[in-house]
Amino acid sequence: MSFSTDVKDELLAIDDMSDCCIQAQSYGMLLFARSFSVSSVSFATENTATSERYSQYICDIIGTPPEKSDNDSKMNILSVRTSAERRAVLDYFGHSPKDFALRINRANISGECCFGAFLRGVFLACGSISSPEKNYHLEFVVPFMKLSGDLFSFLEEMGLSPKKVIRKGYHVIYFKDSENIEDLLTAMGATNSTILLINVKINKDIRNHINRRVNFETANIDRAVKAGMAQAEAIKKIAKQKGLDSLPDNLRETALVRLENPEATLSELEELMEGKVSRSGINHRLNRIMKIAEEL
Repeated sequence: MSFSTDVKDELLAIDDMSDCCIQAQSYGMLLFARSFSVSSVSFATENTATSERYSQYICDIIGTPPEKSDNDSKMNILSVRTSAERRAVLDYFGHSPKDFALRINRANISGECCFGAFLRGVFLACGSISSPEKNYHLEFVVPFMKLSGDLFSFLEEMGLSPKKVIRKGYHVIYFKDSENIEDLLTAMGATNSTILLINVKINKDIRNHINRRVNFETANIDRAVKAGMAQAEAIKKIAKQKGLDSLPDNLRETALVRLENPEATLSELEELMEGKVSRSGINHRLNRIMKIAEEL
């Protein structure tokens, strides 16, 4: 199963709700479904549990379940049969068949406790979320401009920072930062999914930190090896043209240790010289040797 399905299953498992929150959740689910008008009240989903919850809400309102369409795809399509039944559904939530544009009726979200319930219904109807292992992305796909604008404002009122884009004629409201997604999942009641997302993020941060450290250390080793090989070549040049006896005792001592250990780091050279010279002192001596070789 996908992470999006897991989130919806967690949301559907929430059953300890007051009557006002049940109405807010059912309203969010029906309003943001496939269609919600006197000509069509329908819902489409591949998630069987979600379609069953939609059917339950319709049955609670009009006393009979919606009709399920037979099709060859995996999609569950549910529709309210008659015009009278559709009018009853609209009337239940305070909508009129004469409404010019579909908008959120705030009367169905009576208290702050209902905000999360309403968003649960909206997410069940038109929401999805990517696996946090891949990327952070949660979105609502809304077919109606005014309705999407109302949802955008509603999310902003909750202190969230949504973004929006039009994709294939649909209005998509989305989040790509983990903090907003965590807050939204928590508000909807998907606390287990929030914890999972946070744990994935922590593991990602640890892996990224380790990778950066490994890359840093590897780069340092590469630089040290290149520098050591260049210094060894410079020492060979001096030995060939002037002889190492031409160097002062301290430089000759360092040159011999470097020549025997061309890939050693400065710290390793310090150990090989038994701490008689510090790393900065060894580096200074090697720079003098390089300069002597350059002047030959």
